[in-house]
Amino acid sequence: MTGRVVIATHNPGKLREMTELLAPYGIETVSAGLLNLPEPEETGTTFAENARIKAEAATKASGLPAFADDSGIAVAALDGAPGIHSARWGGRTKDFKLAMDMVEAKVRERNGGKAGNRNAHFVSALCVAWPDGHVEEFEARVDGVLVWPPRGTAGFGYDAMFLPNGHERTFGEMTADEKHGLPPRGLGLSHRARAFLKLAEACLVRP
Repeated sequence: MTGRVVIATHNPGKLREMTELLAPYGIETVSAGLLNLPEPEETGTTFAENARIKAEAATKASGLPAFADDSGIAVAALDGAPGIHSARWGGRTKDFKLAMDMVEAKVRERNGGKAGNRNAHFVSALCVAWPDGHVEEFEARVDGVLVWPPRGTAGFGYDAMFLPNGHERTFGEMTADEKHGLPPRGLGLSHRARAFLKLAEACLVRP
C-alpha cells in the first residue's frame, strides 16, 4: 500500500487515529468525508463484513486504494452487545454519553441492579481494498472491564468507560501515543493498533 489512500470513514475520531497510524509509512491520506463520498449502508453481520463494505465502496467511488475500520465494544453481560451496533446506540447524533449511559443501565438491569459482570472487549476489523478488486483484512481485540462513572475526556466513543486489562487508566485518560501509538513510541495497546500492526506487516514498508 503506497501513495494516496482514502480513509473510508466520516468519524473524526477514527480518522484521526487512522491518519496517525499511517503517517510513519509515508502514506498520503484523504478522508471519505473530504471527497464527499456517501456513507454506504452497513448491512454486514460482523465487523469484518462492514469494514469490507466501507472499503470497497470508497475504492469504487474514488479510484484510489481505501482503508476502512469497523469497530465496537462487546459487553459480556449483554451477550456481546452493542457490538457492530456500537455507534447506533448513540442515536442519530452519535451521542456517546447517551450510549455509555445506556450500556451502564442495561448492565445493571441484567445484573439485578448491581455492578456485576463488567467484562468487555473492543474489536477492530480493518480492510484495505484496491481498485482492481484485491482486498486484505485484519482483526484484533483488547480485553478489559467497564468502569462507572466514565473517566477521561481523551479518545472518543466508549473510551472513557473502558479500562484495558493490566492498566490503571481508561482509554479516555490515555494520550494518543499511550492508546494507539506504535512501537517505539507506544505499546500498540488499542484494538485498532493491534489490527494495524498485522496490516503493516502484510501491506506496508517504512520509508
